[in-house]
Amino acid sequence: MKYVEVVTDAGSSDTIVAIAEKAEALDCRRGVLCEDGMQLMRLLVADDKLQKVLDALQNALGAQSSFRIVVLPVDIALPKPSEDERKEEDSAIAAREALYDEVEKNARLDLNFIVLVILSTAVAAIGLIESNVAVVIGAMVIAPLLGPNLAFGLGTALGDIALMRESVVTATVGILLAIVLSVGIGVVWPIDIASPELIARTLVGLDSIALALASGAAAALSMTTGLSSVLVGVMVAVALLPPAVTLGLMLGYGDTSLAFNAGLLLAINLVCVNLSSKLVFLVKGIRPRTWLEKKKASRAMIIYVLMWLATLVILGFFIYSRQTLTG
Repeated sequence: MKYVEVVTDAGSSDTIVAIAEKAEALDCRRGVLCEDGMQLMRLLVADDKLQKVLDALQNALGAQSSFRIVVLPVDIALPKPSEDERKEEDSAIAAREALYDEVEKNARLDLNFIVLVILSTAVAAIGLIESNVAVVIGAMVIAPLLGPNLAFGLGTALGDIALMRESVVTATVGILLAIVLSVGIGVVWPIDIASPELIARTLVGLDSIALALASGAAAALSMTTGLSSVLVGVMVAVALLPPAVTLGLMLGYGDTSLAFNAGLLLAINLVCVNLSSKLVFLVKGIRPRTWLEKKKASRAMIIYVLMWLATLVILGFFIYSRQTLTG
């Protein structure tokens, strides 16, 4: 349940009341009429109706330069909603604007992102070399690789080229930084390449595809339905950080064969995480507001889904061929 405050021209108050009635808002009140002719309106809206209300308000008030819409969370509302109303709210997806705001912040290439990549890479490298599962998990908790990957999927769903470009740059820098740092560690640190944790990231199979697909889907669901982002962040880090660090360590050690396997696993995981997150956004109906933007976004989504699918098929065929030959 959300509290929506609207500041608009007084002549639009009847329009806002009509929008509230059409969206079955739980409450709608006219507030103070200011001396400048601006009217404060307050709406109490269920979560499953919020996106509909926001879109209608923006469409109706978009021509005004001074309108404002503020969405506030509601911790408690009495009387309590019915069981059916609670179920509908629990199944509601987050508003498009809220998703964008959360994702865009996590996709920024700033000092915090770089420091977290450096720290998580160092911790993951130590955990992999020492075959310490707890340390590897700790590295995945602080790894910031979830943000840019989800941002790219959401940017595709919304047809936002700027967000897509920003997320690609951030993800690329993060992964390359992890690999380069790991190469340096592999050069100066004595490595036992028989470490079970290291070897596990050089074994590539069809089960790797299933894990990465599940990770990407869980990450997208965490955004749209409010699952724990920490848990799915760990899942995505499982798919991305350890293979990237293993690739760097093996390159630093000089074992190009194992480095190739780790790089193949990293490529598969990148493709699967992005593909599954895009499909979840598509199924959940995360789309732009206007018709023209929806048309552009649909075209972009189709292109990118087909591209990721084709890449996944090629990688899957390559893995299957290798397993067949070695078997």
